[in-house]
Amino acid sequence: MKIQLIKGDITKVETEAIVNAANTSLLGGGGVDGAIHRAGGKEILEECVKIRSKQGGCKAGEAVITTAGNLPSKFVIHTVGPVWNGDKEEKKMLLENCYKNCLKIAEDKQLKTIAFPNISTGIYHFPKDKAAEIAVKTVKSFQFNFIEEVVFVCFDDENYDLYKKLTNK
Repeated sequence: MKIQLIKGDITKVETEAIVNAANTSLLGGGGVDGAIHRAGGKEILEECVKIRSKQGGCKAGEAVITTAGNLPSKFVIHTVGPVWNGDKEEKKMLLENCYKNCLKIAEDKQLKTIAFPNISTGIYHFPKDKAAEIAVKTVKSFQFNFIEEVVFVCFDDENYDLYKKLTNK
């Protein structure tokens, strides 16, 4: 499995799946979530509404998959990152679960490529350095069968520099 690091817009990345840092409602929001919903179009929202009707949204640490609509990917894997407050160890575990559950879904679908944004580091205020460490460690320790490439897509210089150090890119 190869790790790639890029600075840019995840909605333009051409991997089989991109990960959306969603909220529990799955109905779109700000940041990367809003950008993915806007660029992907109504198909993504329609599938999210179906998932919501069936299971009542998505809890922190969990993940669900939808079409990618108008995006260059085939799928969007939506995961809900934790808000950084209260029990810090619990929040770290929930963030680790976000990455694990997204990778499990990609493996179940036998996907070869997946791209991750910097989950929970925006309005959820997870410290960027801790989030980057969890992301890279979780990906490096995951047991891969089908996934050949994981792409970390960093929106800003600070995250890019943190991931660059951790991935030796």
